[in-house]
Amino acid sequence: MDRAEIYGRTLRHFLSPVADLLYNDESVSEVLINGPDMVFCERRGKLERVDATFKDEEALFAAARNLAEYVRRRLDDDHHSMDARLPEPERFRVHVIIPPCARNGVCLSIRKFKRSTATLEWLVEMNSASRDVIEFLRAAVRVHCNILVAGGTGTGKTSLLNAMSTAIPEEERIIVIEDTAELQLHQPHTVYLEARPPKPDGKGAVSIRDLFVDSLRMRPDRIVVGEIRRGEALDLVQSMLSGHDGSLATIHASTPASALVRLETLCLMSDVALPVYVARQQAGSAVHLIVQIARVDGARRISEIAAVQGLDDKDRYVVTSIFKYHPGRGWEYSGAKWHFAEEAFEKGLVPKETEGLFQRMRGA
Repeated sequence: MDRAEIYGRTLRHFLSPVADLLYNDESVSEVLINGPDMVFCERRGKLERVDATFKDEEALFAAARNLAEYVRRRLDDDHHSMDARLPEPERFRVHVIIPPCARNGVCLSIRKFKRSTATLEWLVEMNSASRDVIEFLRAAVRVHCNILVAGGTGTGKTSLLNAMSTAIPEEERIIVIEDTAELQLHQPHTVYLEARPPKPDGKGAVSIRDLFVDSLRMRPDRIVVGEIRRGEALDLVQSMLSGHDGSLATIHASTPASALVRLETLCLMSDVALPVYVARQQAGSAVHLIVQIARVDGARRISEIAAVQGLDDKDRYVVTSIFKYHPGRGWEYSGAKWHFAEEAFEKGLVPKETEGLFQRMRGA
């Protein structure tokens, strides 16, 4: 019996109060443990409390300690939290935070990874987008637009990015960079890079920024970043401006405009002394589209797609809504022109059924 199998068995024992949710219930995507007697799960996009408890705080801490040992990390007075992806076959991403920082007791957040079946057509089936919206997204990806997927926690940014990535041609070389591996692309020529936290002695860390430098030396046709969180935003923006068009990434933001503000702020968090106006100008020039996803009417939906058109004469972002979701009416095209519509026609990327829509987008 190898190490992974030993830890896999002991993990099921320590997590036995929630084992059915983790291993047997396909409808559950996340299990949230807020102390020994308060357990929630996310099922089909909605949170609900479940009737599961751990014997006591010690039993829950033993489970957390087992998780840490599984991935060779530590949880103690000097290490109050841990974020990790469990190796196969568990397919879980876990975050643990322990007292006294966690006042309720040991808190475990366990996200389950399923084999991705997300496609653009799947978005229509899930009523997360309309046919016009997905054909627009397909064309935007194919003409190498730089696209940010924006949304709050748990809105489905990763699933949407997975779905959009299916529009990337199979002959392209894709470099995927993530803090914790979640994306599952379908293309054969995909290289996955994953950041590494420091070892208990503080050494050995590999950051997203380190991997970004590596990726630029690997002849990428596309760079896909799971989530922009820190100073790597500047590396992404500058790669977009230097010819690496077609980049895809996610970012935490509640509106397209705030996504650009956050991108600008994260650029300023790099170790490069960048004036604010330069960061703003670069962000406004690099990003072409922002796809906003949110929980609307109790479901995850693309709530807006907006085109970024640089800055106005007062150095404010110019963001033009192209599609917007309206409860009760669905997705509506705003009538705005789209800079890449002409290229989409020239490359034969416009299906017959949406020719009229794209003709309006190019102002014909």
